Amino acid sequence: MDRPVDADGDLVRKAKGGDFDAFDALVRRHQQRVFSLASRIVGQRQDAEEAVQQTFLSVVEKIADFREESAFATWLTRIATNHALALLRKRAVRRTVPLADDRRDEDYSEVPHPEYIAQWRDTPERIAARRETRQLLNEALDRLDEKYRLVFLLRDVEGLSIEETSQALDISVSNVKVRLLRARLMLRERLTHLFGDESTRVEPDHKHE
Repeated sequence: MDRPVDADGDLVRKAKGGDFDAFDALVRRHQQRVFSLASRIVGQRQDAEEAVQQTFLSVVEKIADFREESAFATWLTRIATNHALALLRKRAVRRTVPLADDRRDEDYSEVPHPEYIAQWRDTPERIAARRETRQLLNEALDRLDEKYRLVFLLRDVEGLSIEETSQALDISVSNVKVRLLRARLMLRERLTHLFGDESTRVEPDHKHE
């Protein structure tokens, strides 16, 4: 199976050879994305900036060992995620949940059933276009348990594939799929409370549980 083309490949190989300009170009190309990811994880600008600094220091130290088995962006995302999580736990910004694989996460039978079911007052496209919606989405996302929030961030916000998300968080593809499903369901339930039409609400059917 052919390895996917890495858009950063030439710069990475030059940086491995000691070309500082190539490394600087990689930093400039990815710095904003790394900062955005770190900000979403740690929630504070100062912590996010520190995570970015630590991330690129680690890249300097480890780039010679980067085997290019995955895209540079995926490798970088894994490093940034690890540094941001380390800061989050160290500074006790919030309670965190271990990211390691958990067999229970692969059990689709434990996926939560929706408790609040109603038609939305407007189309999702129109709701998403509103200025205040992003803040509401961020608040709903921020309330998810860490392991679900991170999978959702990497897959649905950062746009990584299921396989890339698995690599970035060092968990199985099965765990990514189930955690992502749970995150989407929990987010939809919370957003339905905000955007649902109470007059169309129906009681959940748990007869077959």
